[in-house]
Amino acid sequence: MVKRKLGKSGLEVSGIGLGCMRMSFGQNPLPDREEMIALIRKAVELGVTFFDTAEVYGPYTNEELVGEALEPFKGEVVIATKFGFDLYPDGRPGWRGLNSRPEHIKKAVEGSLRRLRVDAIDLYYQHRVDPNVPIEDVAGAVKDLIEEGKVRYFGLSEASAETIRRVHAVCPVAAVQSEYSLWWRKPEEEVLPTCEELGIGFVPYSPLGKGFLTGTIDEKTQFDSTDIRSSIPRFQPEAIRANLALVDFIKEIARRKQATPAQVALAWLLAQKPWIVPIPGTTKLERLKENIGAVSITFTEEELREINEALSKIPIQGGRYPEEVEKMTYR
Repeated sequence: MVKRKLGKSGLEVSGIGLGCMRMSFGQNPLPDREEMIALIRKAVELGVTFFDTAEVYGPYTNEELVGEALEPFKGEVVIATKFGFDLYPDGRPGWRGLNSRPEHIKKAVEGSLRRLRVDAIDLYYQHRVDPNVPIEDVAGAVKDLIEEGKVRYFGLSEASAETIRRVHAVCPVAAVQSEYSLWWRKPEEEVLPTCEELGIGFVPYSPLGKGFLTGTIDEKTQFDSTDIRSSIPRFQPEAIRANLALVDFIKEIARRKQATPAQVALAWLLAQKPWIVPIPGTTKLERLKENIGAVSITFTEEELREINEALSKIPIQGGRYPEEVEKMTYR
């Protein structure tokens, strides 16, 4: 597995990471827990050193899963987790709202440290920007945690370029995590140029378009009500039908490259910048191996121009989130 550095932070991780959310959250039935622990450990064996979770996934159960799975590999892997939601006290899924008050952050980190079974969190993201708390106060609170040795690096998720700059001026940002893929390219407008200027790494989540870019979904696909995609406009039958033009194009590139559509989607991201590290999620070993295989696929400048030109002619239909969730992004 190739390694990549997240910007100028010095934090080095595998070129492909592993998003762990759906191993214990966001679908029904949930995968077998012991099988997921085995899968995470197999990922380490295959060279993956970068794992992504959050306290809201479950809540809490995903951090517990990741913590147990990676306990034998302390010091060998990088675990990223996130704070910033006001969770229900009874532990039910979902959240009551955003909460990035400094006192809440300092309480949240203690729970994450315990569940992840680590002495310090490698990369601690603010999950969503809280408009009710000055971002400088958030950065100051995490800076305190870094000085206390409880956090190694600070990250932001779905933040605007302006917010990234304000935070970076108080506490260096090692990585920004946002959705980015062949069918969601908004980060290219302002966020990626800001990251490049400031020396910040970028971590695309949903790099396979929540499964759509793999070519395994069509307008007949049925999503369970517990599946987040059931409420996403982009995954309604009419939108899927329209968006299959993109999948057809990806399949053609995959045919030429003797690769799978998923590998093409990941390799395209890797080709954008050397400090970009996608974190595809999976619960299946064969998909894990397939995703890792993307690191061996390269594109010429001419091929990248061809892809870019083709993408500009393929309109994407449907929002990527329900409206109330989309409002939480790019603040």
